[in-house]
Amino acid sequence: MGKKLYVGNLPFSATDDSLQEIFAQFGSVTSAKIIMDRDTGRSKGFGFVEMASDEEATDAIQKLNGQSIGGRAVTVAEARPVTPREERSSGGGRSRY
Repeated sequence: MGKKLYVGNLPFSATDDSLQEIFAQFGSVTSAKIIMDRDTGRSKGFGFVEMASDEEATDAIQKLNGQSIGGRAVTVAEARPVTPREERSSGGGRSRY
């Protein structure tokens, strides 16, 4: 079974394709996704890569964590599971009127 990796401190010019190319050196990449700001459409500077096997993921972490990509030292680690967010109320503030 594959492993999902967090990739942080990416250059803002990084794309899904460039991320996939970098990690493909270490094995089969199931998916590669840069997280984009929904308001501006710009990269948030981090993303996720899913490797086909745990061994490939471990190899990528060991060899890429702290390495320079696009002039920035990237952080590569096993992604943490998503935790559900608390529901936000749509009100809460006081009205001035």
